[in-house]
Amino acid sequence: MLIRKPADHLPSDITSESVYFNRRQFMAGAAGLLLSAETLAGLAAKKSPLSQLAGNDKLNSLKDITSYNNFYEFGTDKSDPAENAHTLRTRPWSVLVDGEVAKPRRFSIEELLKFPLEERVYRLRCVEGWSMVIPWVGFPLASLIKQMNPTSRAKYVSFETLQRPSEMPGQRQAVLDWPYREGLRIDEAMHPLAILSVGLYGNVLPNQNGAPIRLVVPWKYGFKSIKSIVRIRLQETMPATSWNMANAHEYGFYSNVNPDVDHPRWSQASERRIGEFFKRKTLPFNGYAEQVAGLYRGMDLRKNF
Repeated sequence: MLIRKPADHLPSDITSESVYFNRRQFMAGAAGLLLSAETLAGLAAKKSPLSQLAGNDKLNSLKDITSYNNFYEFGTDKSDPAENAHTLRTRPWSVLVDGEVAKPRRFSIEELLKFPLEERVYRLRCVEGWSMVIPWVGFPLASLIKQMNPTSRAKYVSFETLQRPSEMPGQRQAVLDWPYREGLRIDEAMHPLAILSVGLYGNVLPNQNGAPIRLVVPWKYGFKSIKSIVRIRLQETMPATSWNMANAHEYGFYSNVNPDVDHPRWSQASERRIGEFFKRKTLPFNGYAEQVAGLYRGMDLRKNF
């Protein structure tokens, strides 16, 4: 499975759905291949028991996934990331992991790509009321955290996006307080559904989708799944997060998908799946309640929204 170098990767030549589905028989039995520093020459994702947690939901097309995006670093319109993200240089790239860990260190993207990869088909629910189903490729965030030997004071995990206005034109505007920041509780970060994604549809992650590495937390609204990560910090206190800093009244720290808690400006009871005409009911925790509801036992999810 030849994969183009990130610099050559355009929306027009991402793997087609037909090719992807033909590959999946191969992917299902593959043990995972070493991803080289230059070419990502063989993204073979093994399947896990968590690989198909979108049920029977139909996958969104590559066109949907790569052309309809929120990535304000490249503009506020849905088409802006696909049009502008080609300016982002994803090599060289590194992610600093520090804070309450035994040995802080900086990982090159090549080192991160050596983690065993899995295919995860997850629903994505945007806080704006639209949704998709996306076949990600990545590895559990817990695998990275465990390797760092967190201290007993590590209660939260914070994340930070690249800040490079010369390549991210949206950062030249004061839409948010850059760089983009997000955070999870440590038990959320260690949950097996939370992954760091490096690809989708069996191919390298496109720039507009958060290349070269992004977070995916499928039971939370999409803005929690921070893109183009350059820093992961374990800490004792709850981290500041970008949308909560911008408007705490509308965007809480947890941001779990909850059809019973409306956004102040619109209902969250239903959603529009991209590519469909009619709306569908939104599922608690985006349909992952069986797996994650226990994380919030005893909490008031209206107060802790």
